[in-house]
Amino acid sequence: MCSCFFSCVFAFHIPKVVIFMLSFLAPNTTEMAVEMEPQPINEEQQDCRMCSQRLHEIARLQEENSRLKFLKENNSKVKFYTGLPSFALLMVVLIQIRSSLPNTDQKMSYFQMLLMTLMRLRLNLPLDHIAHLFDVSRTTVSTLFTNTASVLYAHLSPLVYWPKRHCIQASMPHQYVEVFGDRVTVIIDCFELFMEKAQNLRAKAETYSTYKSRHTMKFLIGITPQGTISFISKGWGGRSSDKRIAENCGFLQKLSPGDIVLADRGFDIKESVALMGASLKIPAFTRGRSQLEAKDVEETRKLAHVGCLRSQYTIFNDTIHVGFVVPCEGEDMILLDKIVAVSCALTNMCPSVVLTR
Repeated sequence: MCSCFFSCVFAFHIPKVVIFMLSFLAPNTTEMAVEMEPQPINEEQQDCRMCSQRLHEIARLQEENSRLKFLKENNSKVKFYTGLPSFALLMVVLIQIRSSLPNTDQKMSYFQMLLMTLMRLRLNLPLDHIAHLFDVSRTTVSTLFTNTASVLYAHLSPLVYWPKRHCIQASMPHQYVEVFGDRVTVIIDCFELFMEKAQNLRAKAETYSTYKSRHTMKFLIGITPQGTISFISKGWGGRSSDKRIAENCGFLQKLSPGDIVLADRGFDIKESVALMGASLKIPAFTRGRSQLEAKDVEETRKLAHVGCLRSQYTIFNDTIHVGFVVPCEGEDMILLDKIVAVSCALTNMCPSVVLTR
């Protein structure tokens, strides 16, 4: 330190003429001085920083890999935490959506975002609990859940689609063929989700369900005879009747001449369906040995949406937070619409609950 200090002071007081003369007498010394400038040290420091960052990234990847291991080696755990039947299918979903997921500056990896979102849908874990599990703030969990759900909706919602008639006919369960031939296209039903009471008086009135005596959001769901979800509406206030929803949610426009629609007596839409060249059947009120028993249709309906949406994704068994029914920014839909559609799409990625019976 002392020698460096005095050399610096000495160099500071050397006249410029002397330095100029010394440059001719000892050119090698000048080159050595240039070489001893702190530039190589900066490069070494930069290399050290890069090494540190790489080591940190390797440690992060090793930690994430250890977390993946407990899922990778056990599909039953994947099913428990996410609802999907296998780790391979979970990774397919991740590969599909990762380019659209938000960058969190390594607060959470893309896999953790997906896992956290599916765990909340599947197990209905509180935000605080998830925050502790992933070592992030509650606000981060809430924001990333909303963002990831929106990304999943954008990529997976096409999995809920109306199949061509020949595709349905190719694997029509024999119970339906014996009674209706091969023209049954869809079984429809409405289900309601409990929600918090809205502060707005109009919203409060529109969401109150006299049938449930609570505030609800109602969805119309369409299911093929094979158990695949082929239609899901946006959410409607619980005050809306099944008839009103069916006639205004876009379902009728999916029908083709000759289609047969199965429903229960709550759907007084026979004339509306007839206008599309299709016909409405209510098996629960038919008689005769050759008729399809009401329990067959009822079981198909319950297996498809009650068994898979409510049991498989338990977030729907709880009271929905009022924030889920606020319109998404710049979109004509609410977050709950996206969550329900994503759950239907994930259900369609699983083996059919009807065909495997």
